[in-house]
Amino acid sequence: MIKSEVFDNELQKLANFAKVISHPARLAILKYLAQTKTCISGDISDHLPLSRTTVSQHLKELRDMGLIHGEIEGVKINYCLCGSSIKEQIANFDAFFSTITVQEFSCK
Repeated sequence: MIKSEVFDNELQKLANFAKVISHPARLAILKYLAQTKTCISGDISDHLPLSRTTVSQHLKELRDMGLIHGEIEGVKINYCLCGSSIKEQIANFDAFFSTITVQEFSCK
């Protein structure tokens, strides 16, 4: 048995999302796509300080998580944010953290 299997499905999904967005390169890609406010055709690595191979690996992780779409158009790929998936992930994160009451404790 894999240890993560002992946790419920919602916690596993939340942890997977956190893992995907935990890399600064992936956050930079999401931020870039959000700032452009349109789909990007061509090589995103032209706009980020990363190699094409590195960007490609990070784009795959974001696509697999459903945070972006990549549609092939000829020899180029159009990348767009997936707003509905991002909203769903934010809602899941908010729901999780709303169940945690932060109290002031002295840890001495």
